[in-house]
Amino acid sequence: MSPDLVHIDTWLFDLDNTLYPAESGFMSQVEQRMTDFVMRVTGLAREPAFALQKQYLAEHGLTLRGLMEHHGVDPADFHALFHDLSLDALAHDPHMLAALERLPGRRLIFTNADAVHAERVLSHLGLHHLFDDVFHIDSFGFRPKPDPAAFRQMIDDHGLNSVGTAFFEDSERNLAPAAELGMTTVLVGAHAPASAAPFVQHRTEKLAPFLTRARLRETR
Repeated sequence: MSPDLVHIDTWLFDLDNTLYPAESGFMSQVEQRMTDFVMRVTGLAREPAFALQKQYLAEHGLTLRGLMEHHGVDPADFHALFHDLSLDALAHDPHMLAALERLPGRRLIFTNADAVHAERVLSHLGLHHLFDDVFHIDSFGFRPKPDPAAFRQMIDDHGLNSVGTAFFEDSERNLAPAAELGMTTVLVGAHAPASAAPFVQHRTEKLAPFLTRARLRETR
């Protein structure tokens, strides 16, 4: 069945592992550098450093937030780790391009990454021109998704009508505050069909086919 998104006029997308498939392996490069950084900051060996990295992610919604609060890490130093990552794993997807182009209304990025990373990835994918703005981690004071404060900041800064907004994410827990605000929620990725979370309204393994099938409001 075609997803009914006729009421949507604002399209809000997570970036990493959402606008490109997690199977690309790109985020594994990010994780490896992050673990290296945690090792340097804490003096821990790789295995306990990785465990701490995941602990901070679970507790704070973002490893960086834990590093800032417990180790005084400068976010600029942290983000600089990823600014020279190879983007070769990310391929242009003409189906994604066409699927995004057909969406009526505003298209926005909502990411826990920084502005430089978002710009590099979107430009490499050939999608940058399709988005009206990027709401990155600096924009919401390093209070990462799923912190409700980040969502409230997004809504205030962009004058969003939550009921007319669809939010696409690969992280299930990041959809919970969106649903509470009245947004339509879409979980993306191979894990999506198995989700039983009541706040997830749509589930799709692949984003482009979902957008292509969706029923949209007519534009004149």
